[in-house]
Amino acid sequence: MSADKEAAAHAEHAALTAEIKTANLAYRDAAPILTDGEYDAKVRRALALEAAWPALAAGSVTEEVGAAPSSSFEKVTHAQPMLSLDNAFSDEDVTEFIARVRRFLSLADDEEINLLAEPKIDGLAVSLRYEDGILVRGATRGDGRVGEDVTANLRTVEDIPETLPDAPAVLEVRGEVYMSKADFAALNERQIAAGGKIFANPRNSAAGSLRQQDPAITAGRPLRFYAYGWGDISELELETQSDAMQWLASMGFQTTERRHGDAAAILEFYHQIQRERGDMPYDIDGIVYKVDRLDWQQRMGSVGRAPRWAVAHKFPAERAVTRLLGIDIQVGRTGKLTPVARLQPVTVGGVVVTNATLHNEDEIERLDVRVGDRVELQRAGDVIPQVLAQVSDPDDHARRPRFEPLETCPICHALAVREPGEVDRRCTGGLTCEAQRVERLKHFVQRRAVDIDGLGEQSIRLFFEKGWLEGPGDIFRLVDRQADIAALEGWGAQSAANLVASIESSRAVALSRVLFGLGIRHVGEITARDLARAYADWGTLRTQLDKLVAHRAAFQPQLGETEEKAQKRANEALAAEIGIAGIGPEIAAALTDFWAEAHNRDTVDDVMASMNVQPEIFESVASSVSGKTLVFTGKLEDVSRDEAKAQAERLGAKVSGSVSSKTDLLIAGPGAGSKLKKAESLGIEIIDEAAWLGIVAGA
Repeated sequence: MSADKEAAAHAEHAALTAEIKTANLAYRDAAPILTDGEYDAKVRRALALEAAWPALAAGSVTEEVGAAPSSSFEKVTHAQPMLSLDNAFSDEDVTEFIARVRRFLSLADDEEINLLAEPKIDGLAVSLRYEDGILVRGATRGDGRVGEDVTANLRTVEDIPETLPDAPAVLEVRGEVYMSKADFAALNERQIAAGGKIFANPRNSAAGSLRQQDPAITAGRPLRFYAYGWGDISELELETQSDAMQWLASMGFQTTERRHGDAAAILEFYHQIQRERGDMPYDIDGIVYKVDRLDWQQRMGSVGRAPRWAVAHKFPAERAVTRLLGIDIQVGRTGKLTPVARLQPVTVGGVVVTNATLHNEDEIERLDVRVGDRVELQRAGDVIPQVLAQVSDPDDHARRPRFEPLETCPICHALAVREPGEVDRRCTGGLTCEAQRVERLKHFVQRRAVDIDGLGEQSIRLFFEKGWLEGPGDIFRLVDRQADIAALEGWGAQSAANLVASIESSRAVALSRVLFGLGIRHVGEITARDLARAYADWGTLRTQLDKLVAHRAAFQPQLGETEEKAQKRANEALAAEIGIAGIGPEIAAALTDFWAEAHNRDTVDDVMASMNVQPEIFESVASSVSGKTLVFTGKLEDVSRDEAKAQAERLGAKVSGSVSSKTDLLIAGPGAGSKLKKAESLGIEIIDEAAWLGIVAGA
């Protein structure tokens, strides 16, 4: 994996983060700028980048599985989260996915892995809950945990049965609401004849139809449904995904064409469908592969918001040529300056594209794109606009000036610097930069963080300009300005009261969401949960942060040690001090840097004093290791290290990466070295892998 590819991945991930955050807030303000399908694809692409470059996952702000629930519908908490999918973009990616499955399950090289392949239809993901065979509720995916109750609208879809024969007591059927190409064309013809709205594509049309407040309007739209799986279920005695899909079909649900088999069989199916894609009756953007054995799916579980046992193999992106009208610079919450191409509008894959990422100044130089050039672009993964090359006449291109990187921030005019070894240029203005302060406030109130309805980007900017918002703690002081807010244009007494109520209800949230909302560099949602799991409450974590700052202050370089080597050793020591598996030197250094600043400490203390931070609740089962700290060392032969960690967390234990006096149990496999010796010297209980698997089996 070349340095250029890694640099491009980091830049693309940064641009995606900004786009996802903007889309979240726009949806919150009832002015969506993306369809559900487009939004989900952006998140899936970001997660795919994180899978390829793990360092990105540590700093990720990909906080939503889908768009947040609308206030127009009642909210529904899913009994089991509706997860997204990681993406694959080549046959090699699929081969690597299968290799990851083999590694996670510790399967022999010759053990067959069967997969189920099915087309991935572009539509709106929904969950149908049946109790005693009767449809009682239908909901959109929403953010994966909370969706919208659209039961009345879903009852109008002919493909959705009202009752099921011989169904278990509880069954949640998961699937996609969509519109066929022919039905979409006919609908637009009727809209034209009636002088109504013309829809851009079947995906947008299906999503808009299902979100109608009047079910009669939905009933007049030709919506269809196909099932692809299930969520909450009281009993399932089948052994494979293939059998389960046949079972759903036998109960009256529509399912797509499927292929079952090994890697060669599913890839043959992929290329067959790719050739026939234009002739299919519905829009698809790839093929989904799932590990067929359900017991293996159970063992693999999920990571973040995607199952380990499934992947979406996307079709190649569509391309187009247009003109580059300008290069704009966006400033993110960490000060990162991201160049964005402003384009002459062009339609790519049925969507009008006006902007595309240029990643960073190195990418601009590599492409040698200049304002005025004609450029070729694609929608990566069929969604994300990306400039591929300039295709101008050579003489015209040569006359145009090259792009000159900005030396100052376009917002606050502070120096914009590029540190050695970094691909990104950053504003040095910090919290004196309006763009960074506003972006941090937007990040703090988003759904996956503190979650304050009604406080969208426009409101944050308005309150910021009035001097009412400087930092996140000021959000909670807005309750004292209810009358002032009500007097603002476009607000009113009820809107102000709703905002105050939302702020008050957001005071009591889990520690991980507050940590994520603070926007500490490299501390994404998963890292925030790891910290909350390890330290449980803010007071304990605050003490640990103080120790980190003191630890670094006391650090002494060794004689003859280079500055770079000393810095690396210092960061490794900080990671060891934290002692949490998955939190390495980079994250440890970021946490220490953040807490070393007095301004940051004051900001966090102000926030914590305004809130009632709740203890973390993690799904687990009671066991003999619940509440204990475990360390795995040496080679595990029957399960992979990832599976062992997942097992421990399900049993309520914490997994650490280092041995200390706080360690309760060491699980040692062949080849155990220094950790085993240290555990022996500290008198820590030590067991082998067989004993560990006995604990797991007995839970």
